[in-house]
Amino acid sequence: MSDWTAFGRVDEDGTVYVKTSAGERAVGSWQAGTPEEGLAHFARRFADLVTEVDLIEARLASGAADAGHSLSSLRRLRGSLDEAHVVGDIDGLGARLDKLTGVAEEKANEARAARDAARVEALAAKTALVEEAEKIANESTQWKSSGDRLRQILDEWKLIKGVDKKADGELWKRYAAARDGFTRRRGAHFANLDSQRKQATGQKEHLVTEAESLATSTEWAATANRLKELMSEWKAAPRASKEVEQRLWERFRAAQDAFFTHRSEVFSARDNEQKAALEKRQELLSQAEAIDVDADPRAAQAALREIQGHWHDTGRVPREAAASLDRRLRAVDDKVRAAMESAWRRTTPESSPLLAQMREQVAEAEQRLARAQTAGDAKRIREAQAALDQKRQFLKLAEHSG
Repeated sequence: MSDWTAFGRVDEDGTVYVKTSAGERAVGSWQAGTPEEGLAHFARRFADLVTEVDLIEARLASGAADAGHSLSSLRRLRGSLDEAHVVGDIDGLGARLDKLTGVAEEKANEARAARDAARVEALAAKTALVEEAEKIANESTQWKSSGDRLRQILDEWKLIKGVDKKADGELWKRYAAARDGFTRRRGAHFANLDSQRKQATGQKEHLVTEAESLATSTEWAATANRLKELMSEWKAAPRASKEVEQRLWERFRAAQDAFFTHRSEVFSARDNEQKAALEKRQELLSQAEAIDVDADPRAAQAALREIQGHWHDTGRVPREAAASLDRRLRAVDDKVRAAMESAWRRTTPESSPLLAQMREQVAEAEQRLARAQTAGDAKRIREAQAALDQKRQFLKLAEHSG
């Protein structure tokens, strides 16, 4: 690296100056060390500018840079150079920036010209496709091959980029109009040949459209019934031409299959989830019913509270099993509560450790409610609030008994 410190000095009061062809100008103040260290600090800043210019120059030379972006960067650097707080060859770097700016402007102009040329070429290509589509729409009687060609034109259209939005929109309207005109003319032709088949095609296309609109429905029962009705209507409708009939039938069946496959997957997943939840609840219920309530009511209550904490986290269970499971769990809860009340009556509230335990239960229930509120789970919030209200009521009764 060049010794850029030769282009600066530090006076007695610590003011740092850079030397330029226009004279000296202050670029900062240095009080943290020796004048040499101050000059080195501001020279490193200048070296950073040089490095940035080197990088821009290299990217311009390699063609990897966007000339417009490079030009903006060069102009920014050149505009800030006369006020930059650096020590170095300001004049030399300015001349270099001026030269590179000219190179970048030339490359930006070349890129702009290339884009303009590409835009003209793209416009001509799309115009040619539109004119071909319009000729097909107005003249062709080769219905199948012309229809295929119109679809190919659309594919080719999508590959052409660079046309401005307004011109592209106008050309698209012409293409769409040509395609629609061809379709109408072809439809009229076949209508004249066989009006009955056209009627059948229209009728079955309507059925297909409705079936396809129902393919993603999640209204399982209503949609299944409607699809069955559509099948009956399909069978009652007259047949279209063999090719059209087959194509429409494939779309119709595909729509039906999509709906029923989706429904089956959803039901299967739901059944699996509910089955897993049922197995978890049955396991928890077995644990609850195995609790020895009489041996230690307090331990039984703690064990049941742990089970109840996991109970609602298992998820939904089949409706036909939910009530029975809840009823059996409530029976265990009633049994534990009765044992606790019996134990409570055998001791005074003031001396009973059960009172302290009930207060702990209230505190735990309050914490469980807070966690549910933080999670934003409405179901858990309702359940936690109900449990807290119940435990507070028991505590209130206990504290005022005796």
